[in-house]
Amino acid sequence: MLKRILVLALLGPVLALAQAAEPAGKLSAEATIKHAIESRMAGIKVESVAKTPYLGLYEVRLDGEILYTDEKMTYIFSGNIIDAKTMQNITEKRLRDLTAIKWENLPLEGAFKTVRGNGKRMLAIFSDPNCPYCKRFEKDLAKVDDVTIYTFLYPILSQDSHEKSKAIWCSADKAKAWSELMLNGTVPTAGSCDTPIESNLALGHKYRVNGTPTLIFANGERVPGAISAVQIEKQFAQSAK
Repeated sequence: MLKRILVLALLGPVLALAQAAEPAGKLSAEATIKHAIESRMAGIKVESVAKTPYLGLYEVRLDGEILYTDEKMTYIFSGNIIDAKTMQNITEKRLRDLTAIKWENLPLEGAFKTVRGNGKRMLAIFSDPNCPYCKRFEKDLAKVDDVTIYTFLYPILSQDSHEKSKAIWCSADKAKAWSELMLNGTVPTAGSCDTPIESNLALGHKYRVNGTPTLIFANGERVPGAISAVQIEKQFAQSAK
């Protein structure tokens, strides 16, 4: 990304010349910024450009990230904008909103279900059976009650991950096989059956799930990485609001 930012910083003079050559009002600032970036950087796709309500900056979304620039692209900013009054990380919140996945859009038939207690709280997880962070997370998740967990087998680390995922899905009790593997290291016996693994990989690619574990709460909020039982409870409380 740093290389991209350095290249983008050089686009300021180019953009100024382009604007001078265009008839006044022909392109909006958003369209001009988008065109300048895409035309000068092969293979880069700008998802959107939008003016922010602060400092006259424009938000540029590309490759699942957010950059900021002024109208003439004199400078490119990469980093977090924080509201000095509330100390809220505006960039972080914006990314959470942009990466949210509507619960109703999750194909839950491609996940196996684990129910604890009354099962009222909902959580979906993209997880790789060989991921050490996933194993750590499962130990914390085991402390959380009254939850229904949908686990999408998402083997992105190795072919062995794929084989273990297949063995888990083909087990008579998927949830038990998963728990035994992640908590106790017991590898399930290989089986043969149709699995949703390829569909899960396509789903993760669609939603840019680039690491495991990735958590999706009922309100659509996505949380990447292993979090503690206390943090899980806080997310459930936030989701309930």
